[in-house]
Amino acid sequence: MSTFEFPLKKIPAVMCGPRVERRRVLVGGSAYWGTVEEGTNQMTLRLDDGRVVELCDVQHLPPVSPSKIIAVHISYRSRSVETRNQPKPTETPTYFTKPPTSMNGHGCEIVKPEDCQYLNYEGEYAVVISKTCRNVTPDEAWDYIEGFCPALDMGLQNFRDTDQGSMLRVKGADTLLPIGPGLVRGINLFEQTLRTYVNGLVVQEAHIGDETIWGPHYVIADLARHITLIPGDVILMGTPCHSRSVNPGDLVECEITGLGRLSGTVVAAPAPRASALGVGHQPTDSPEVRRVAFGFDERVPERFKQNYRTATKGEQ
Repeated sequence: MSTFEFPLKKIPAVMCGPRVERRRVLVGGSAYWGTVEEGTNQMTLRLDDGRVVELCDVQHLPPVSPSKIIAVHISYRSRSVETRNQPKPTETPTYFTKPPTSMNGHGCEIVKPEDCQYLNYEGEYAVVISKTCRNVTPDEAWDYIEGFCPALDMGLQNFRDTDQGSMLRVKGADTLLPIGPGLVRGINLFEQTLRTYVNGLVVQEAHIGDETIWGPHYVIADLARHITLIPGDVILMGTPCHSRSVNPGDLVECEITGLGRLSGTVVAAPAPRASALGVGHQPTDSPEVRRVAFGFDERVPERFKQNYRTATKGEQ
């Protein structure tokens, strides 16, 4: 009998301690892997060559090198209630992909082109595949997980009208996937709380175990029926309610207890040069774009709305 229903009958090995966190950083212009030193307020990193560095002194790189990134559309009850007005969006999960070039590291800059009005945050956790995975059951899928990372699945909503079927430019543009700061195993994911912050104020919050519709084991087994997952591949596990747009200068963070806190700052950039020549479908500001960018305020907690207004000074 499968154990993809909650609560889990047995905690899988990837979620049993001790906690181990691996990070990839730039030191002296070169990339290194290292392990966060436990018992030191997690402020130092022991590189694989034996050196110890302060985490505040290094530039973080994404702790993954995927061949593909697959994202679940909706997997939290609060998000389904907000967007669909029902606790389960569909009978089974649905997916989209983001190219690996969308990845970004902790402490990064998230680019908002000047011809796009709506850049929405979505705080999530990512699942990283440890070994080649194909044709597995949900029970077996746990053995193919290397660990978990906080992630920000950012979206340029002005391309909804043209790319809604694929989400290619909505979710796939450069810089739109900050992930990290580290890859963590040894933490019971379903006992953790996810929070997204804008300029220090909480705008999303969910207890992962309470809100999860489909766990990563179910999603991996579903995908691996027809798609071979290889080491380093990333699966983004959806976001809770209250995804909203942010502007240049805003600091966006995703914190997951037990995993860590990821940050990125929104920056402005000129519109692409080809856009000025009329190349391709231009960003739009239609009712559908606004529906997604603004969400449904009547279906989300008041404190998120108030914090968002305060954090963005009512500029949205």
